Amino acid sequence: MSFIEVPKDSHFPIENLPFGVFSVKDHSVLRPCVAIGEYVLDLSKITHLFDDEMVNEEFAKKLFQQPNLNSFIDQSPQVWHVVRTILQKLLSKDNSVLRDNSKLRSECFHLQNSVQMHVPVQIGDYTDFYSSKEHATNVGKMFRDENNALLPNWLHLPVAYHGRASSIVVSGTDLYRPCGQSKADNEKEPKFGPSKLLDFELEMAFIIGNRGNKQGEPISVKDAEKYIFGMVLMNDWSARDIQKWEYVPLGPFLSKNFGTTISPWIVTMEALKPFKTKNVEQIPKPFPYLQHDDDFNFDINLNVFIDPKTSNQRNLITKTNFKYMYWTMKQQLVHHSITGCNIRTGDLLGSGTISGSSPDSFGSFLELCWKGTKPIKLSNGETRTFVQDHDSIILTGYCVKDNIKIGFGESVGKILPAKINF
Repeated sequence: MSFIEVPKDSHFPIENLPFGVFSVKDHSVLRPCVAIGEYVLDLSKITHLFDDEMVNEEFAKKLFQQPNLNSFIDQSPQVWHVVRTILQKLLSKDNSVLRDNSKLRSECFHLQNSVQMHVPVQIGDYTDFYSSKEHATNVGKMFRDENNALLPNWLHLPVAYHGRASSIVVSGTDLYRPCGQSKADNEKEPKFGPSKLLDFELEMAFIIGNRGNKQGEPISVKDAEKYIFGMVLMNDWSARDIQKWEYVPLGPFLSKNFGTTISPWIVTMEALKPFKTKNVEQIPKPFPYLQHDDDFNFDINLNVFIDPKTSNQRNLITKTNFKYMYWTMKQQLVHHSITGCNIRTGDLLGSGTISGSSPDSFGSFLELCWKGTKPIKLSNGETRTFVQDHDSIILTGYCVKDNIKIGFGESVGKILPAKINF
């Protein structure tokens, strides 16, 4: 229990304490924080309260008087654990250090709805995987045939592409509809203009810490966990018509580089440990460098809502779970580095679209509406097959066990009309 009142349905009890970066709305200084209930705790204001041998005041200043979390997550898992333990102790209902210091409390606690959240880390590189068997199968059925839905390599390695880190934005950031080339099946020549088939993709992503690995030294599967700091929600926006025309032979490019939305809070792997669940059985068995016997899958409930442009009313359009992922985060990271590729602190690795087996658990409009042939009816009477201008897409995620709820908050993005200045 914390002395900070935590609402019953909050994503942010003392068992969570996700890390983020905020600024006061009339101030430009960015500061690391954690979420507790409806508040953010400004870590830059409490560095003098860190008194552990491993994390003392001087060290805490180097970690938390920064505009992002990179200095902190660059440390070892032991440091992450010590910091989390100190914060839980300071926020405990039985600890008077913060509880009874009204001046310090007024300086370091801010209501979440009164602050501006930012991308929590400086992201150097971004890789997006394709690790949901259900999603890959659905796409294969649509664009090939049912007997050849999965390409031959899919069951042997975690397929991925390199994305664009510069256009990753935090929840609440509006994005403009992208323009590009597209070609319909019944057209002889491509056309240029705003994407007509704009889609969301329900994903999660993990963030690399602990200094990563040196170039030429692959990460082994037994060591992979110590490089994974925590997870965020991610919406990998996709212009399907642009993607269809451009992806042969080198894969997605402009169809995905215009924007990727992540949630502001990084939920640590330590907070997620109680929600581990069994890995999906992999047949055939992957190569030995990808094999691990320990469970490293997580029971995370995921929901997607659409708030249409005319109603300001959220409509639930899909419910799924992260536990359906075929390839684990360990396997994704190990495969990424097997060539000797150096993965660095702050790198973001996306899961790929997360779909379940039932039609109401698919993680994109492409699947939910089956290439536009099965429109979804909204509460205001409208229908959707893809995202329209001024629509907002809201992703949420949370775990529940033994009456404890650990959540990620929301990842919210609104699509604005395309900007064409030529």
